[in-house]
Amino acid sequence: MTKGTELGDFLRARRDLVPPERAGLPSHTSRRVKGLRREEVALLAGVSTDYYTRLEQGRERNPSEQVLGAVARALQLDPDSAAHLFRLAQPAPPAVAAPVTTVSPELLRLMDHFLGLPACIVSPALDILATNHGTRQLYSDFARVDNQLRMLFLDPAGRRFYRDWDRAARSMVSNLRAQSAPFPDDPRIAQVIGELSLRSPAFASLWARYDVRPCTSDDKPLWHPQVGEMYLHFESFTVSSAPGQRLLVYSAEPGSPGADALALLRTLTEQDTGARPPRGERARGERARRADGRATGTGR
Repeated sequence: MTKGTELGDFLRARRDLVPPERAGLPSHTSRRVKGLRREEVALLAGVSTDYYTRLEQGRERNPSEQVLGAVARALQLDPDSAAHLFRLAQPAPPAVAAPVTTVSPELLRLMDHFLGLPACIVSPALDILATNHGTRQLYSDFARVDNQLRMLFLDPAGRRFYRDWDRAARSMVSNLRAQSAPFPDDPRIAQVIGELSLRSPAFASLWARYDVRPCTSDDKPLWHPQVGEMYLHFESFTVSSAPGQRLLVYSAEPGSPGADALALLRTLTEQDTGARPPRGERARGERARRADGRATGTGR
């Protein structure tokens, strides 16, 4: 997809979301568009209809910051969506390095031994690159813990886990557009978008809205098969040493029901990890038992 085409898609999607009455314009019952017409956006932005049409069609290559700001105000864009408009309309910056998809041993050690809270590392495509014990227990109802979008839209557990599924879906899709924007040519991001667009009509509909909003902090009502409902706070931190990676951490206010739920989840995690040693230790133990059986004559 060319920048010009993507800019046009973005502008059309966003003007479809602005009812004329919300923009202070008269509404007519015979309107053929859901939101604003091109000439109405041009009027509100203080530019000619011809100029705005060329901008939407990708034929206007050098819009000024003043014009883009006026269009953003006419379309009532929030700061994140306005920033996305500027990225699409202005010349591309120098190529950004590909996102880092390997997690450093130091960060893994931090998650496993120093964070007593569920935590994971995600990529711009919302692939889950690494998890600690708490997150694996939190996500235990999912068939695979691999990509937040696939888990939400394609795994039946997604609708159980996210108690407000519609809100979670809107938030995650707008977060994908925000997090992936610095990496426009990354093939993994394109692969995720393509797969979800084909397999999930709900994702395709939300992606076509062109909402752009990074999800850096939120309160999430969740559900766990053993703990029940959990109201947890979510924080997202940039990993400065690894472009594109973010550390996600779930927590709860001390003394709250969410904190009690996390304590129960921690107990389940300790029971699970205590009952099942790491794979390497299990393999060594099994080899030792077989060797002992052969020595005593009880082995096969």
